[in-house]
This record gives sequence, C-alpha cells and structure tokens, in this order.
Amino acid sequence: MARDISTVELRENLSDAVNRAAFGKERVVLTRRGKKVAGIVPFEDIELLEALEDRKDIEDAKKALKEAAKKGTISLEKLKKELGL
Repeated sequence: MARDISTVELRENLSDAVNRAAFGKERVVLTRRGKKVAGIVPFEDIELLEALEDRKDIEDAKKALKEAAKKGTISLEKLKKELGL
C-alpha cells in the first residue's frame, strides 16, 4: 500500500521517503494541495515497467512487420513526396 506525503513534508523527510521505497519496498505518493502529483517507488517497480514497455514495443513492431509484409512498403523518397517534404 502506498503512503501519501505532501511535497512540503518531503522536503523535511526525503531520506525517509527514499528509504521506504528502497529498503521497505513501499510506494510513496507525493501530493501537492491534496492532489497526487508524483511518486517514489522501489527500483524494481521501474524495471518491471520498463520490461512491460519493451514487451509492448516488441509486440507492436511484430504487428507492424506483419502488416508491412501483407500491404507492402514504399520508399522514403515516395513518402516524402506524398507528404510534400
């Protein structure tokens, strides 16, 4: 469960917030005027997000390659001409 702290409180307790994320594996949600604005998370969370993004990028690239194989491609010069570049 995430712990909410204000950005004002963060200024006084930055090392505590970082330690909670790094060693306690907690997510710290930063708030400003009661609105959630950012977070401090364990590095493992970032690695997981990046792995998920990479997996999605690979899926999208495979899909684009299949579509290109099916529909064909055009040269860069032809594309530039079509776009008026």
